[in-house]
Amino acid sequence: MEADLCIRAPWIVPVEPRGQVLREHALLIRDGVIAAIVPQSAQVTATSTVDLPHHVLLPGLVNAHTHAAMTLFRGLADDLPLHQWLNEHIWPAEGRFVNNDFVRDGTALAALEMIKGGVTCFSDMYFFPDDTADIVTAAGMRAALGLVVIDVPTAWARDPEEYLSRGIALCDKWRHNPLIKSFLAPHAPYSVSDETLTRIRIHADELDIGLHMHIHETMGEIEHSLNCHGVRPITRLDRLGIVHSGLIAVHMTQLTAEEMALCAERGVSVVHCPESNLKIAAGICPVPQLISHGVNVALGTDGAASNNDLDMFGEMRTAALLAKGVSGDPTAVPAPIALEMATLNGARALGLADRIGSLVVGKSADIIAVDLSAPATQPVFDALSQLVYAASRDQVSHVWVAGRLLLRDRKAVTLDEKAIIGRAAIWRDKIQAVDREGNP
Repeated sequence: MEADLCIRAPWIVPVEPRGQVLREHALLIRDGVIAAIVPQSAQVTATSTVDLPHHVLLPGLVNAHTHAAMTLFRGLADDLPLHQWLNEHIWPAEGRFVNNDFVRDGTALAALEMIKGGVTCFSDMYFFPDDTADIVTAAGMRAALGLVVIDVPTAWARDPEEYLSRGIALCDKWRHNPLIKSFLAPHAPYSVSDETLTRIRIHADELDIGLHMHIHETMGEIEHSLNCHGVRPITRLDRLGIVHSGLIAVHMTQLTAEEMALCAERGVSVVHCPESNLKIAAGICPVPQLISHGVNVALGTDGAASNNDLDMFGEMRTAALLAKGVSGDPTAVPAPIALEMATLNGARALGLADRIGSLVVGKSADIIAVDLSAPATQPVFDALSQLVYAASRDQVSHVWVAGRLLLRDRKAVTLDEKAIIGRAAIWRDKIQAVDREGNP
């Protein structure tokens, strides 16, 4: 067998089939694609070989919902209810500071954090997505661009018509880039009118792209919809033709059994953001029940302004433990399912499961290596379980996307870490200076 790259490790966790752990195997990459997974005793001719004697190989993690540029607001307004956090702090700060440079510098910081944490693909929802795409493609990551639509003016657009026209232009521009996928992203039911939602659905159908939206995030959202529309948000969205297999529904903490059945019937993907939801006290997504209904459940961090990190290892662990604690069932969301939520299920939600999310021959070589030699992950009885319950993102040593090396021995290859952190410090000083003047 011939390959461009051969990676050898004591453990490989391919994710498909569920729960499998291969011992003493090698992963072969050719033309950026997984060519084979073979025992290390197999005869292999490779242009380059990487030996990782204490590591587990697994697919790159998929952060299925975040607001990347908001890393520059990390810690700006903590320990507040969602409504107050948004209306009194985040939206005013966005109005004052968000522009092309903010998004480029914030996205670069997010990309650096995510690559060093084993994330190879993320689904974003933020303004100036063209700048986001520029940064992530230069970094070598994958991104699903959520092209934001909201009924209020921002630095990105004045009105729904401009949001849509700019978003559609960007969708066309990036359509053929292998690292970029586009979604239309109506912000939330409470911030987008029926008329705008109808136009979004029509454009999404014409462009054959999906939808990415915050839905059922808090009880306040449910009450607002009942007061304004007479029905719960997802019922309203269903009447407008929004609830279908192209919908990524983020948060979903307030759900009835009937609503879960509807999501299963229509093929909706749900993105669970456990740490952000816990921090804002928004509620808890009923993950075990959704899974039992057959709903695809992925994981996201949400933005660093409300989490306050982009750590998918933390989200895996929190999701698994939260499901057990709330349900009273220690078998709820076991380690293999938690890992699927952070990899293959995210890929499914983004319509990328044929390319990423598992280590399968023919899929893109989006791979991460985690060093299990640290005291916190010794001894190793079950490498998969160790990934979910004991390992940290700081143990990610290597990252490849489509066979391209992005992280080597914990050092970023495609990004200038020192320069990125320096620019983040400049933004911190600028934002703090305004805060001292009493202008959030």
